[in-house]
Amino acid sequence: MARPETQSPETRTPEPPQRDRRFAETLARGLAVLRAFRASDDGLGNGEIAERTGLPKSTVSRLTFTLQSLGYLTHARRHDRYRPGPALLALGNVASASISFVDLAGPIMQRLADETGTLALMLVRDGRKLLIVRTWRPQGVSSLWLEVGHRIPFHGSSSGHAMLATMDEGLFEETVAAAAGDRGLTLECGEQIRRAAWGQLVAKGYVLTEPEEYFAPSIHAVARPFQSRDLSEPVIFTCGALPEDLSVERMRGTLGPKLAEAVQELERIMGQGSSLTVRD
Repeated sequence: MARPETQSPETRTPEPPQRDRRFAETLARGLAVLRAFRASDDGLGNGEIAERTGLPKSTVSRLTFTLQSLGYLTHARRHDRYRPGPALLALGNVASASISFVDLAGPIMQRLADETGTLALMLVRDGRKLLIVRTWRPQGVSSLWLEVGHRIPFHGSSSGHAMLATMDEGLFEETVAAAAGDRGLTLECGEQIRRAAWGQLVAKGYVLTEPEEYFAPSIHAVARPFQSRDLSEPVIFTCGALPEDLSVERMRGTLGPKLAEAVQELERIMGQGSSLTVRD
């Protein structure tokens, strides 16, 4: 599998532009520690967690001790390196089971991945980035080196542009403010992306960011939003592959329409209308 050269995800948790008095800073820091872990990690030490989160190492040490005591982290195999613990696994399973569309999407997206020979992804908003939370790899086909836990930018990705297009106005402004400056993203730039991507969704049913604008030259991808009744904001389904395996013509002629059909199938199964009615 080929690894995109620019796939070093940013894991630091950004500071929100304003703090509400109800905001629990210690809780936010504890969650930042949990979010620092990626599927490819063979455990993390306090120093690595501090580097990824931007938190002082002394703070990280207290947080990891507390999280380990509660079962959200473990260091059973190596006492100097933490890993996600059983309580976190249980919490993740509860969340997955309570969001009904996730399991329903699995067979649909796996079939799409197999039929097109592309990597299918589901992404959610995560601060100033999009976070990959599910992957479906095509059977017997080498695909992109992307996995659960990778983060990609809003600016310069089909997934990010599709997400910006589908958000309501308040969430859009909050997201752009959090991601301001990432790859040159500004409110004006975000508005332009939003209008162009929404136009693609209405006209074609999917978003395709031109390769010359893409954040990684080794990725070609198309994206389509999905708004579940279980969630207050959209998620993004994306299919992609290496440029030599997925031309722009194939994205426009085959992959984009197939992805749109797959998400529409999920909407029908869920008994809900199109996600494209979220914005006027």
